[in-house]
Amino acid sequence: MKTKPTLEFADVQAIAAAAMAEALKNNWAVTIAVVDDGGHLLHLQRLDGAAPISAHIAPAKANTAALGRRESRIYEEMINGGRVSFLSAPELKGLLEGGVPIMKDGQCLGAVGVSGVKSSEDAQIARAGMAAIGL
Repeated sequence: MKTKPTLEFADVQAIAAAAMAEALKNNWAVTIAVVDDGGHLLHLQRLDGAAPISAHIAPAKANTAALGRRESRIYEEMINGGRVSFLSAPELKGLLEGGVPIMKDGQCLGAVGVSGVKSSEDAQIARAGMAAIGL
């Protein structure tokens, strides 16, 4: 039987805090979501001023990144490149940049999804969160 690292509560808290610090440093009103490797929500925080819809989009981006084991941006690029069939992929709802998988030793531990500013800035916030646990 194989063993696999998993996110612990302390990891989720560290990711969320670092992501929130990055958003606040840049004065970005966003929602931050952290999910496990199955896309199940572990943390959701909508910062002051973030649009209500971002509380739906951030977890969707995180879910897509976790289930796909790749950044949600990849799906957006495929669709923009003409592969519109990905719009019908089951369970993939956050097909926009801003969902980043949390990978360690080739294994997906979960993902961070952010929504509220430019997609590249959403991804920047997600990566800042992951850096808090050394990934």
